[in-house]
Amino acid sequence: MDPAALGQFLPLILIFGIMYFLLIRPQQKKVKEHQKMIDQLRVRDQVVTQGGMIGKVSKVKEDGEVEVEIADGVKVRIVKATIAQVLNKTEPAS
Repeated sequence: MDPAALGQFLPLILIFGIMYFLLIRPQQKKVKEHQKMIDQLRVRDQVVTQGGMIGKVSKVKEDGEVEVEIADGVKVRIVKATIAQVLNKTEPAS
């Protein structure tokens, strides 16, 4: 390959490398952390949904759903992926 042609592609390669380390890699890390948080959900964890509702997990289902109690006796089914944050984590049973 001609050195002049390589010199023309070098800025493009550098831009892609910078974009990877500044945008793509942090986003992938964030997705992995969110998936780990969802996988570790337990009964009695207090969670916040992406819609802003706060409640306690009353049942963890295997089909990608959790049952969350948002008030006394009021339970809703929520897709696990829509849980934005776990506020209070319960300790695992020993």
